Amino acid sequence: MAQLTLERVEHRSVPVAVKPHGIWRIVREVALLAVLFGVYNLGRFLSADHTGSAFRHADDLIRWEAWLGLPSEAAVQQHALRIDGLADVANAFYASVHFPLTAVVLLWLMIRRPAEYGKARWALASLTGLALIGHMFFPLAPPRMMPGWVDTGVLLGQSVYGPSTDSGVANQFAAMPSLHVGWSLMVAVFLIRATRSRWRWLWTAHPVLTFTVVVVTANHYWLDGLIATALAVPLLLIFDSRRVRIPADVGELAQRLSDEPAVASSSSARTR
Repeated sequence: MAQLTLERVEHRSVPVAVKPHGIWRIVREVALLAVLFGVYNLGRFLSADHTGSAFRHADDLIRWEAWLGLPSEAAVQQHALRIDGLADVANAFYASVHFPLTAVVLLWLMIRRPAEYGKARWALASLTGLALIGHMFFPLAPPRMMPGWVDTGVLLGQSVYGPSTDSGVANQFAAMPSLHVGWSLMVAVFLIRATRSRWRWLWTAHPVLTFTVVVVTANHYWLDGLIATALAVPLLLIFDSRRVRIPADVGELAQRLSDEPAVASSSSARTR
């Protein structure tokens, strides 16, 4: 009669070299993001002489939206501007949330969720690279430069671009696709994936609010945001941290091994 006994597998204490997540890693990642931003900002200079095509593309896009049956952004803006103080809030949101919140979320992921951070970083960088290609080959004048819309930033003294199309540090013809909408969608997904609170789903409001704000302030058309969403979704699926889990460091892997349960051993089986 065979007897099967259980033996606990003892793991020897093996020194593990844990890669520190300190200040130098943060400096390295910030430098990488700065380089990516610098490459993206080249689009401003490459599209500086495309003023004529930017306005022609705007006329074409307005006709395409009418053909698709999308509501007029100008009509939506007119209704929104009837609400006291809404334009001020929308301008402040547009100017102060986009870059700071994205940077804060990336920093938090880098420190607290390093496995998710790597995927979030490359998803965001990939979307930005695709957007740069779109900005270079399809320069587009935003609605605020077109007749029928109100430039709420200039009207209320909250403009982040300056008095002319070539002022400021941003490419003002980089409307298609909208990185405001694309980044906000990615930030929401990053935070929903990286947290477990039941309140995390409230982050879905962030891209909805951002999409609303860019339309109310006449900085983007519907299609700018829709195409940004169409580009962001497949990138989020490709860089899905829930599909491919990468340990934050070797120490995490060692901890998982030390928590394994006892296993059945047949080495002590004997027959009577």
